[in-house]
Amino acid sequence: MVDQARARRLAKRISEIVATAIEYEVKDPRLRFVTITDAKVTGDLREATVYYTVMGETIDAEPDYDAAAAGLAKAKGVLRSKVGAGTGVKFTPSLAFVLDKVPDAAREMEELLARARAADAEVARVAAEARHAGEPDPYKTDRDDAE
Repeated sequence: MVDQARARRLAKRISEIVATAIEYEVKDPRLRFVTITDAKVTGDLREATVYYTVMGETIDAEPDYDAAAAGLAKAKGVLRSKVGAGTGVKFTPSLAFVLDKVPDAAREMEELLARARAADAEVARVAAEARHAGEPDPYKTDRDDAE
């Protein structure tokens, strides 16, 4: 029987333990810019998937995804032992680290929205300066017939 609430609580606890261990206990310089975003645990509580993002050293620098993945793979055993000690479950779940693409997708969506806003502003600017083709009053009136 799967207890989804217990799996969610365990996943949250695992993400907290892993994030704290990466920040304070694991001394690998490749993990300096790694942020744990989420964790999911299977229903039998045997496997945990930990999602992470990597930031660049500066705002313009490209993140080193390969180095972060290698650092997490090397620290997997230490992190699993920390999870086992911190959760107190009968079987410590095995950890799998997956790069979280949600922040990148969100940034791309923000860029697309900014381009759409700029295009809308350009259309509004052109529309404000536009005039209708032809005469201002194209309809015949009685005055035209009287002449």
